[in-house]
Formats: sequence, structure tokens, C-alpha cells
Amino acid sequence: MFAAIFSLSLLAATSPAAATKPTPASNRLGVLDPIVQDAIREGQIPGAVLLVGHDGEVIYRKAFGNRSLEPHREPMTVDTIFDIASLTKVVATTTAVMQLVQRGQVRINDPVAKYIPEFAQNGKEDVTVRELLTHYSGMPKDLDLSTPWQGRDKAFQMAYEEKPAFPPGSRLLYSDVNFITLGALVERVSGTSLDAYCAQKIFVPLRMTRTHFLPPAVWRPKTAPTEFDQEGKMLRGVVHDPTARRMGGVAGHSGVFSTADDLSKFAQALLNGSTVLPALLVEKMTTPQQPPTAQELRGFGWDIDSPYSSNRGELLPVGSFGHTGFTGTSLWIDPTTRTYIILLTNAVHPRGKGSAIALRSKVATAVAAAIPLSVSAREELRWKSITGYNEAQTAARHVAFRNGTVLSGIDVLESQNFDPVRATTGRKRIGVLTNQTGVDVRGRRTIDVLAQAPGISLEAIFSPEHGVTGTLDTTDVGNSRDAATGVAVYSVYGAKDTARHPPLDVLKNLDAVVVDIQNAGARFYTYETTLGYFLEGAAKAGIEIIVLDRPDPITGSFVQGPISDAGHESFTNYFPVPVRHGMTMGELAKMFNAERNINAKLTVVPMTGWMRGDWYDSTGLAWVSPSPNLRSLTGATLYPGVGLVEGTNVSVGRGTDTPFEVLGAPWIKGRELAQYLNARNISGVRFVPVNFTPDASNYAGQKCEGVNLIVTERNALDAPELGIELASALHKLYPDQFQMERMKELLLNESAYSAIAEGQDPRRIANDWREPLEKFQQLREKYLIYK
Repeated sequence: MFAAIFSLSLLAATSPAAATKPTPASNRLGVLDPIVQDAIREGQIPGAVLLVGHDGEVIYRKAFGNRSLEPHREPMTVDTIFDIASLTKVVATTTAVMQLVQRGQVRINDPVAKYIPEFAQNGKEDVTVRELLTHYSGMPKDLDLSTPWQGRDKAFQMAYEEKPAFPPGSRLLYSDVNFITLGALVERVSGTSLDAYCAQKIFVPLRMTRTHFLPPAVWRPKTAPTEFDQEGKMLRGVVHDPTARRMGGVAGHSGVFSTADDLSKFAQALLNGSTVLPALLVEKMTTPQQPPTAQELRGFGWDIDSPYSSNRGELLPVGSFGHTGFTGTSLWIDPTTRTYIILLTNAVHPRGKGSAIALRSKVATAVAAAIPLSVSAREELRWKSITGYNEAQTAARHVAFRNGTVLSGIDVLESQNFDPVRATTGRKRIGVLTNQTGVDVRGRRTIDVLAQAPGISLEAIFSPEHGVTGTLDTTDVGNSRDAATGVAVYSVYGAKDTARHPPLDVLKNLDAVVVDIQNAGARFYTYETTLGYFLEGAAKAGIEIIVLDRPDPITGSFVQGPISDAGHESFTNYFPVPVRHGMTMGELAKMFNAERNINAKLTVVPMTGWMRGDWYDSTGLAWVSPSPNLRSLTGATLYPGVGLVEGTNVSVGRGTDTPFEVLGAPWIKGRELAQYLNARNISGVRFVPVNFTPDASNYAGQKCEGVNLIVTERNALDAPELGIELASALHKLYPDQFQMERMKELLLNESAYSAIAEGQDPRRIANDWREPLEKFQQLREKYLIYK
């Protein structure tokens, strides 16, 4: 919606009519005056300084009302110095932390306890720097002020002793304690006090001459007072935040005083890039960095799209970022249009009853509507990538479902009169790799369609794991003959590796092999490896391979889970990809063929109508179980997670009506496991205690206790991380019974496995694979067919 409204505002602002009567931006922004004056008249604020920058220039700068009402009135001036409150978090502390990251002194995904060992108390040993910066640490909102205490050392001690209110990484909880701790981290790593560090490394280099912790007394006449303290004394030049005040005025969450002009220098430095913060680091901290399944968008320190984003207004795009301060200050920056809005008020003056929340939103909306905001191609790409109009990053920006009409590769092939497959003269000898999922939109088997197609001679059928009908759950799958067509069926699945490769003598008697098979979207699903083996065989035989593409049933927009370690190729791991790769069989074929230097003659017949964010139930295609135990989209959704532990000594529901939707064992206590997992606040899923008796696979005929996994929000579920949560819970609750060694066979990531064995928090384990995933996504991008 934001994008749509913003696009309309761009069109209006750049229309021919507007172009014929250019109006100076400062004149157009005259609409801001009555908005601020109304807020003063209604008693929301005593006064304000409002500054707007655009395209490298300050285009609006005005003071309104009074900076003081009590004990006597003083008019507001544009050079008034304000207690910027929580803007300290981004102007000072976040910037300082990111400088330490740039110098290699701090790593974002490291536990905070690596730098401050005392922090590892009360379950915080795995809380990371990232989680503090994004407010996903689970730390409480503030330190306890109900009892007297004083001093920075005492505040740090209290912060280190705090217990998370929620499991780290599970939910957004805006917390001053996060930034008190980050302030301590800056001091511990740099060896310099926070105020001295920020002055030397940020304020002085940017020539922010009226920005300081502990402002000097000579500044006091120009400083906006805030509120009467507990002793009836008006706070002026003394930090308003009571915790920061007890800490002596220097804290990571509050304490900086500044002016609109100085904040303008800071905002412009973020837009331009500077020696203080290079452009790449600015990009890093102002783009989404929250847990991948979180619905609120948070950068490092900065807010992007969350309940705290009111100062963005209604027209600026979600790709912008900003922050607010409790005293009535705010800063919002839009790199897409190179615009920033600084609104400084002392709304809490004189008795804490004012509010600038509504004013912030009105001002931002009016600015976006009044000035022509043009978007460069590069910044449009940034905006789209954050808002999800390319590949969405969070659940809030995925389409939950739609009523699509998708034609799979076989239907497209039929519509093209089989041109990509058939011979121009004579008949092309083809084989087909397929099973029960190879059907067209009318329900006809691909085998039958190809057998009757012009210019084609169907010479061979190849069946993957589970056989050509998809009903066999055994390695003993032999060759046979298709009853309807009489064509020989060659099994390419068995107990030995040689049985899993296509017979080269058969391939050499063909001109091409057509592949039409529905994948499950998980790395360890064997159809992907079978595809790879056929690419290899086709290259050796000198024949063509034609992939008729089908949807990734669990969408092509999520890339999740650990990447398999190099050198561990197997039938469940053809190529180092994440557990959930978000690619179709056609896209995988392109990547395998190029990255493994197979160089087979490859053609992909793409689908029509498929969008990357589509779940299978948005395609309009009939569900056909790709294997005997993937019977529903719900099961497929959970499979990349639950499947990770199915090689261990638990039942994942094989031999029940709901495979991969339940997990249990005779030694598990269902209520205990459900309670533990629900307390973890795992996004997108809940757990219900259950009893079941499987009639196949592990514990066949034995009563098992365990959990039924209920998907509550599939776009918020990180299934591979769920698998780590399950393994970690079982390892912690049942260390003597749970045998997780065989999990290595599907996980294939030694670092992740070792971390589970060591008892590390699953969310910390997941953080460790973020950087490898980013690199994989760059590789993956080259082979995507559907954008």
C-alpha cells in the first residue's frame, strides 16, 4: 500500500502540468507552517524546530512557538539545543558500534559475552550484538528504577544481571537495556568512554559543533528545557531520561544534546557516505537485519517498518528509516528520494503531558506530498527489495495466498505444439524422467501426452525414488514396463549408488531426455540429485535434456537453513545449497549444469503465471503427493525442518495419517516437550501434546508421546531453523535417550551440528548461517527464471 501511494505521489509531482509551473521547494513547503502551528495551539508541543533536506540541500528550516513556557517564556530559535533522547541510540551508539565493526573489532553475530563476559548471566550467553542492535534480544525495556541506585558501574552491573523477558530472537521488544549494554561494549572494546569516543570519532569529524553528551553550562540559555524533576526543578541541559540521569548523563540509550543543523549534517553524511561511516556500512545498518521470519523491519539501531514508524508518514516508502526520542524529537531519512526530515520539540515540557506523535506523521506526509520526489533506478531497486516487491524478506510482505492460474512446463509444451522437443524431420527418440506428479492441467500423464505427440518417439521411461507411480517406500525398485504405452520403465533408484544413475547405454540410444517431476523444495529430497545425475548422463551421452518446470510448492521466495559443507556430496546432497533453497527444478538444473561444469545441452520449458511468492495452493494446480509421505502442503511446509531429525531415533509420523506433522517417541513426554517448545516462541508454529502409534518406520506398533506441529503462519515459519529447535529441545530434555548422530546425514553442516551438541541457542546457530546465505543468494540470482 505504501508503495502504491508513494508511486501516485511521484506521478503527481512529476506530471507535465506541474513541470510547466515550477515552484521553489521552500514555497511548496509553506504547507508545513499551519501543521506545526496547529499542534502548538492544541497544546501538543510548546514549540518546534523543523528542518527538511532534499537532494543535498536544506530546503526548509524554521522555528515555531516557544522553547520554554516555565518558569518563564522564551521564543524558540532555529539554533535551540535539544535533549534528543533516544536519537542517541542511532546518532551515537549505533554509529560507534558500526565503526568498530568496520575496523574488525566487533562482529555483528558474535555473542555479546565475547566482549563482556559478565553479560553471560541468566541465560544471555548466546545473545548476540545483532539482537541488541535490532531489539530482538528479549531484554526488558528498562532497568529497575523502583529502588535507589546511582552510577554507571551499577547500571552496567544491573544490565549484565538482567534475565531476558522472552527467548532471544523470538520477538521485538524495544529496550533501553540493549543500548545501555551496547554503550558498555563500545567502551570495553575501544578503551574510551562513550562520550569521548563519540566526540572524537563522530561529532568532531562531522563538524557537529553543538552536539554533546553533558552539554557545557554555557549552552544552557540556548537549551530547550524538558520537565520538572522529582524535586520540582526544571531539567535544562540535564538529560531527561531518569536512567541516563542516574548514570551521570552518559548512556548508550540517551544523553546526547544536539541541534537541527547538526543533525542535518549527520543525515546528509548518511546519504552521501563519509569517512565516519562509509556507504556500504550505512547500507548494512539501514536495511532489514531482524530475524528473517520477523514481521517488523529493523535495521541496526534504525527503525524501518514497525509500530514505532509513525514519523515516516503515509507517503514515504518503507525503504526509508528513522528513529524518535521520548522528549519529542525525530529524524527520518529516505535514501530513495534523498530526503530527510528533522523535527525537534520538547513536547514533555513543562509537565510531561505533550506528544509529538501525530505531528511527526502529518509533517512527513506533507513533505512527501509537497516536493517532487524522484527515484533513481538504483534506489528503486533498494526500495523494492526492502518492501518485498521483488523478493520479500518478512512475512508481512509476502502475499499469503492468491487465486493464480499457473501452467506447468508440460502444459506450456503442449501449447507450443511440442516444438522444443519434437524433431523437425522424422521422429525424435526421447526418454522421460517422471512419476505420478508428471500430469498436465487436465490430469493426463506426461507419459501419455508425449507418447501421442507429433514428431516424438517415446523410447524409455525413467522412474525416481518411490517408482513411476510414487507408491513404493523401499530401495528394492526394479525395472518394469508401462501398462498403458508398453514402454520400458528403468528404475533409477536403489540401495547402491550405481542403481541411482541412468544407464548410459540406454541414454546413448536416445536424442533427448525430458524431465517432468514435482520437487519438494528441500535440499535432501532425492529428486534433485536424480536431476543432477541425468544432467551428467546426458552430457556423457551427448544428448539433450529438457526440463518441464513445476512450482516450488513452498514458494521460491525463502532461502533458509545451513548450507551443506563442501565435499559431502551424496544422494541427499547433490550440490552445496541451503536446506530450503527456494528454487524450481528448472532453476536448479541451470545452476547444477553451470556450477558443476557439466555443460549438458539443457533446455528449460518454464511455467507461465507462477510468482516466486506463490505457495502451491495459489497456483490453481491439483496437489499430487510427490512421495508417499508428503501428502499435503502442510506436510511439505514442515518437511525442511522436521525432515532434519527423521534420521534419528524419533518418529516423524511415517505410518500415520499426518507424516511430518507429528513428532514423538516412547521416551518423550508430550506435555513437557510441547511446553518447552511453545515457550521458545518459535515464529509461525505452535505445539500440541499428542499420542500416536505409527504402523511403519520408527517405533512401528509402539505408542509414542510427542507433539503435533500446528502451522499458524507459514510465511513466518523458518522450517530449517525449526528443525534445529527440535533437535536442540530433544538434546536438552532427553540427553540420554535422543541419539542425534544420524542427523549429520541430512544436516551436512558440521558447524551447526557441533553447536547443537554444545547446547548453543538455536537462534544463535541460525545467525551463524546468515552470511553464507547472503553469498548463496548472489550465486542463486544468476539462475532464477521467475522474478
